[in-house]
Amino acid sequence: MNSIRPTPVEQPSGGIGRIEPLLLPRLDGLYSRRAARLRTLAEGHAMADYLHFAARIADAQHQLLKRAPLPDAANAVLDDQAPLDALALPRDRYWQQLLHGLVDTLLADATPRVRAVLEGLREASSAQLETLADALLAGRHAEVGSDRALFIWSALSLYWTQRAARLPLHASAGPGGQRQLCPVCAQSPAVSVIIDGLRYLQCGLCESRWHLVRATCSNCEQTGKLDYWSLDSKEATIKAESCGDCDSYLKVLYLDRDRQLEAIADDLASLALDAEVERQGFSRSGLNPFLLPG
Repeated sequence: MNSIRPTPVEQPSGGIGRIEPLLLPRLDGLYSRRAARLRTLAEGHAMADYLHFAARIADAQHQLLKRAPLPDAANAVLDDQAPLDALALPRDRYWQQLLHGLVDTLLADATPRVRAVLEGLREASSAQLETLADALLAGRHAEVGSDRALFIWSALSLYWTQRAARLPLHASAGPGGQRQLCPVCAQSPAVSVIIDGLRYLQCGLCESRWHLVRATCSNCEQTGKLDYWSLDSKEATIKAESCGDCDSYLKVLYLDRDRQLEAIADDLASLALDAEVERQGFSRSGLNPFLLPG
């Protein structure tokens, strides 16, 4: 069990000094800032077309957040585990409303290939969409396919991020490890970020961040065989932390060195670093929402 335990704010939290074990997402500007950063990064980039496409999705998420926010009735949580465990929490059909909103927004200027995927999702039954969501959240990406997965995950993430942002929770950190999964929704991190000298893992689903001691593998929590890779200097703002014990790696973004960095956008735009680390025999342990396998 993850040793970061969310607790209601009215209960004593037993916090650990100045380190906040858990940072819930802040919705204000989340998606608009991501979209703007993706467009900035697209300038002169080899992946410019896809970065612009990802920006369109972030724009659509921002519009839906303003136009059709999470209903007040969607407030159920789970006890004695991650309160929004993605594999156990009953989903409100509202997430399908978000998916259909994304489809309608993106159809306006979709390429023929993307249009075919979007129209297929619009024509899918509610039961079919729930089956696809179950498979995607369980990591069975091949059952969904990367094209459909991108849009389904974008809707699910907007749903879970709103749920996480509304949680009346604080958090306490006890001894022990097993912090590889998000303490809010039990999904994998997309990246890790350094904020004011502290390392946090950022969830790829609900956008929450949770503390993990630096120089510790984010996948197996070993400390003895860690290496850090970058494409430029030792003071690079984006590195990859690899572990020789589990042969995995995860990006590290130093937000305290560059405040313009946006975790998901800059991770997506730095795939050249992933390629170099994977050539050394390491496999990525986290999932970027715009790079789902399948």
